[in-house]
Amino acid sequence: MESKSNQSPLIVIVGETGSGKSALAIELAQMFGGEIIAADSRTVYEGLDIITAKPTANEQAAVPHHLIDIVSPERSFSAAEFKTLANQTMEAIVSHGRLPMLVGGTGLYVDAVIYDFNFQEKADPTRREALQKLSIEELQRILQEQGIPLPHNERNPRHLIRAIETGGQAGGRRELRPNTLVLGLLVDRNELERKIRRRVDAMVGTGLLEEIRGAVDVFGWDAPGLQSPGFKAFRRYFDGEVPLDEAKEILIHEHLQLAKRQRTWFRRSKDIHWICKKDEAVDLITTFLNK
Repeated sequence: MESKSNQSPLIVIVGETGSGKSALAIELAQMFGGEIIAADSRTVYEGLDIITAKPTANEQAAVPHHLIDIVSPERSFSAAEFKTLANQTMEAIVSHGRLPMLVGGTGLYVDAVIYDFNFQEKADPTRREALQKLSIEELQRILQEQGIPLPHNERNPRHLIRAIETGGQAGGRRELRPNTLVLGLLVDRNELERKIRRRVDAMVGTGLLEEIRGAVDVFGWDAPGLQSPGFKAFRRYFDGEVPLDEAKEILIHEHLQLAKRQRTWFRRSKDIHWICKKDEAVDLITTFLNK
């Protein structure tokens, strides 16, 4: 592993949707000369400002934000792509003397960077189609001839095919990136629900319905960028299946479920320093940077 001195410092701030991590990150970035890399699988998409709760124009003007509005809603975007762009962005931020701050609630995006995930390349569809026509015994024979160990489930065709495609190399993660401080923002469950309810009311009041309709008119309901919480609920509203108040309640429920999944994801990590207040974050960052 590289020593700390060989790796530029990185601050990471994670938390549930609606927890206030973005506002906290902006304050901390202003204090410590930071620039924010948004680790969010929704805000990468162009034009979906309200439904993804993107940082406002004023917030983005106060502190440079990166990896927002980089993909058209009509195409998919992967964690592997995010990792590549995030690493490039970190290098650029460091090169002009600023502190990179990775901020977001998409756990896979965050972990891909800080644990250096090894993403397997996409399979060649033509080759996969040919392999799918072979028997289990034939697939096993190919592995044996190539000196590739059989997978744990050696009778599962899908596992055998993937072992052939990857040469037996599994994707995975390493240890935490050196010189990295990971902060997690804690929030009371009841307070979180109140924040999410206020957020949904504000979304509707500032043009959410118009934004959804405009995006759907251009890209259609099934576009990859239109699969975030809210589109399913408001599709039912636009189809006349539910009234507006019920669509809002569905969206609130979807946000609460998302928050629960994010909480579960981040709670598994032993590398996160959990905080409740800005002062705690300031103390931890100050100590970290002065080591």
